[in-house]
Amino acid sequence: MFDWKKISEQQQEKQPPSQGELQARVVEMLRTIYDPEMPVNIYDLGLIYGLDVQPAGKVNVRMTLTSANCPVAQSFPANVQEMLLCVPGVSDVKVELVWEPQWSREHMSEAAKLQLGIL
Repeated sequence: MFDWKKISEQQQEKQPPSQGELQARVVEMLRTIYDPEMPVNIYDLGLIYGLDVQPAGKVNVRMTLTSANCPVAQSFPANVQEMLLCVPGVSDVKVELVWEPQWSREHMSEAAKLQLGIL
C-alpha cells in the first residue's frame, strides 16, 4: 500500500532521491494503479514494457493495455502520467502507449498470476 505520510516526509528532504530510490518510488506508485478490467496493478500485470527514470526526475514509460479495444485506451496513459507526477522527485513524465508486442499472460508476474488463479 502506498504510504502517503512517508512520501510527505520524503518531500521535505533537502537532497533529491538517488536514481535507484526514485525508480523504486515510481514502481511503488505503478503498483497502486489498477487495470480497469482486471483486479491487478498495471506493473504486475505486465503492462509496463519500459521504464526509464533519469536522475533529474524525468520518467519515460512505455506501456500497453490488455486489449486495443480497451474502453479507457484514450485516457488511461494520462491517468498514469498524473499519478507518476505525484511521486516526490519526479519532475516530468512521458507515457507512450504501444501495441507491439501484443500483451499476453506471459507478461504477468507470478504474483499477478497467483492473484488471478492462473498458477
